[in-house]
Amino acid sequence: MLGHPERHFPTIHIGGTNGKGSTCAFVANELRAQGWRVGLYTSPHLISPCERITVDGIPIGEEAFAEWTSQLKAHIERLDASFFEATTAIAFADLAARHVDIAVIEVGLGGRLDATNVLTPLVTAVTKIALEHVEYLGSDLKGIAREKAGIAKPNVPFVTGEADHAIRAELVKEAKRRGAAPIISVDTTLRPRKDTRLGLRGRHQIANALVAHAVLNELPAPFAAPARKNLPASFAYAYIPGRFEERGKWIFDVAHNPDGMKVVVDAIQSADPPIRRPLHALVGIRNDKDWRAMLAILRPVVDKLILTVPPSIPVMQRWSLEDLDALSHFDPDFPRALEDIQHGAGTVLVTGSFHTVGDAFERLSGFAPVG
Repeated sequence: MLGHPERHFPTIHIGGTNGKGSTCAFVANELRAQGWRVGLYTSPHLISPCERITVDGIPIGEEAFAEWTSQLKAHIERLDASFFEATTAIAFADLAARHVDIAVIEVGLGGRLDATNVLTPLVTAVTKIALEHVEYLGSDLKGIAREKAGIAKPNVPFVTGEADHAIRAELVKEAKRRGAAPIISVDTTLRPRKDTRLGLRGRHQIANALVAHAVLNELPAPFAAPARKNLPASFAYAYIPGRFEERGKWIFDVAHNPDGMKVVVDAIQSADPPIRRPLHALVGIRNDKDWRAMLAILRPVVDKLILTVPPSIPVMQRWSLEDLDALSHFDPDFPRALEDIQHGAGTVLVTGSFHTVGDAFERLSGFAPVG
């Protein structure tokens, strides 16, 4: 109905369990630094769905989002389209209407059956694989890898930063089966030069930056830049909200699965300068996630922990008192918990989901996502 707007501009398609949003941010920032008009579609959002669709860092306006929604409403209802399917259509239409030179598109969930997989991109990438959305993707990591590699396209470069040999082999096998070429496996154990700066904090961001660098090196003309061994200087200015984001004594991270929580703990333990103690953590996790494993990972490194329920979490996915053990300080009143967690803290970590970070941003004065 929209005339296939996704065919009106070249794209880069990036999936994976964790790290795909950060990798998108690095890629988009370098393309902007080269002077291109760059669209970016990511998910989920923290406060407003407009955050998902940006051009050169500027989100789609609320009026434009409402106009596209009104225009598509009858078709959305007729097709029984999901929120993500509808938003993806709006994103492609808006990026085409704003005449982007190129767009960086993040996979929503999985890959093979994701709404974004209508693309024929210039380059595809899968960052890493971990357990998430088991109700949709299953609990077999090799099976998840095959789903994620479902974004591979014939004669399109496929990049992966998966470190596990067996899982990487599965990604490569599926990408080959789909005709991707060349296939690039990035060694994410490499360490860049000591003077390399990244705009996103944490050692894990080095792996995401290396994948982003490999993606950029596979771009064809006119987007191809001279291949460089070192990471681009523009990576020092990459930004995506809620990824170990430090603001004064606050740290915000959207970690929403055990792998993501391990990354947060590693970032805490390797922070330079060290995190100021006492470290208090406000945590809200949807009950359909592996929250017990997440709490087991986080508890040993924090001095105080309050569990809460962000208001934006759907009712059926909220914790109840019966869910939690006696070790947990549980306050379902989010504003009160947000106030209490600050008392006596040297540092306050807010984590557990996009809902938790977004609701905290909304309630803390001046803490909306930075554009």
